[in-house]
Amino acid sequence: MERPVEDLLRELAPQVLATLARQYGDLDSCEDATQEALLAALTQWPGEGVPSHPRGWLLTVARRSLVDHWRRESARRQREERAGNSQPRAFLVPGADERPADADDTLTLLFLCCQPTLAPAAQIALTLRAVGGLTTKEIAGAFFVSEATMAKRISRAKQSIGHTFERPKDLAAGLGALLSVLYLIFNEGYTASSGPTLHRVDLSTEAIRITRLLRRLLPADGEVAGLLALMLLTDARRPARTDSDGSLIPLEDQDRSLWDQGAIQEGITLLTETLGRFPVGQYQIQAAVAAVHDEAPTAADTDWPQILALYTTLEHVAPGPMVTLSRAVALANVHGPRAGLELLDTLSDEDQTTHRLDAVRAHLHELAGDTGRARDHYLRAARTTASLPEQRYLHLRASRLNPRSTPRSRW
Repeated sequence: MERPVEDLLRELAPQVLATLARQYGDLDSCEDATQEALLAALTQWPGEGVPSHPRGWLLTVARRSLVDHWRRESARRQREERAGNSQPRAFLVPGADERPADADDTLTLLFLCCQPTLAPAAQIALTLRAVGGLTTKEIAGAFFVSEATMAKRISRAKQSIGHTFERPKDLAAGLGALLSVLYLIFNEGYTASSGPTLHRVDLSTEAIRITRLLRRLLPADGEVAGLLALMLLTDARRPARTDSDGSLIPLEDQDRSLWDQGAIQEGITLLTETLGRFPVGQYQIQAAVAAVHDEAPTAADTDWPQILALYTTLEHVAPGPMVTLSRAVALANVHGPRAGLELLDTLSDEDQTTHRLDAVRAHLHELAGDTGRARDHYLRAARTTASLPEQRYLHLRASRLNPRSTPRSRW
C-alpha cells in the first residue's frame, strides 16, 4: 500500500471514532467498529482506489458494523432502538460524505481521553489507543508492561469515562491536562524512562502528529502552538543524540550538522508567530529555551544568560523542581557551578523524583573540581534510572573520575 493511504487512514481514524462516539456514546463498541472500517479500507482501497469521500465511506462501514454487532447481542431490540433514535441514517451508501454536525468531535475525543479524573497512565494509554490508533500490544510494548495489563488499564479508563461524550465545562483546565498528556508522551518517546534504547520514535512521532492535529483544531491557542514548537525544536536534535551503538551523546558534544534544520525552522517560525500574540505560558517559554540551543552554531556559542532569564520567568509561570533543576544548570553556565549547586540545595528530598537531580549534581561537582562527590552522584544516578543508555553514560562518566584526585576548579 502507498504510504499516503496509510497516512490518510491514520488521520481519519480519530475523526470517525469521534463522530461515532458522539452519536452513540459507547466508546468501546465505536472503537471496534472503527477498527473494522479501517480493516475494510486496508483490504479494498489498494485494489479499488481511495473513494472520493473517504471519511463518509469509513463512517458507513463502521455504522453497519455497529448495527451488526448490536443485532448479535442479547439486548438486540433495545440497542437497535437506541441506534435508530440517535442515528436516523444508519445505512448510507459507501462513498457518501456525511460530515458531523459538530466540527470539533475530534477535539472532544481528545478531551475525553485526557479528563483530569483519569490517572496520567490511563490518560496516556487511552489517548494513544483512541486518537493515536496504536494497538494495545504496541502501547504495552512502549511502556514495558504485558498486553493483558495494558488492556485492563485501557478498559478501566473507558469504564471511568462511561457514555459521556462532551467537552469539559472548564475548557482551560481540560486543555491543560490534554497538553500535559501529549508532553508526557513526547518525553517518553524522546528519552525513554526504561529499556535498551534512548528513543521510542513511534511515541515522539505520534505526540507531534496529535499536537499538529490539536493545533489545527485550536489555531488561536498560544500554548498549543508553543507545545508543538517545543516538540519540533527538541526532536530536531534526535539524530545526533546517540552514536552508532546507541550510546548517549550529551548536548554539548553533539554533531550539530546532524540536527534537522527543517524541524528547527518550522519550530522557530511557529514560535515567532506565537510570542507576543497570546498570553505567555510554560510551553512557549520552554520552546524559546529550545530555540536558543538550536540557534547556537556550537555549544560554546550558547546564549546562557538568555536561557537563565527564560528559566527564571518559567519559575514564576510554572514553578516546580524540574524547572529549578534546569535553572540551576543555566545558572552554573553563567555564574559558575557552585552557584548552581547552591540553588540545587534548595530542593528537598521529596523533589528527588528522578535520577536527574543526582546527574546534574554530579556534573556540577565535576565542573567545580570535586571529583569524589561527582563520582558518587553519577553512580547514584545510574542506580536510579531504568534506561540502559543513561546507565551506561553515567557509569562511563563516573569511571573517568579518580576519587583520590581533586583537580582545581576552573571557576
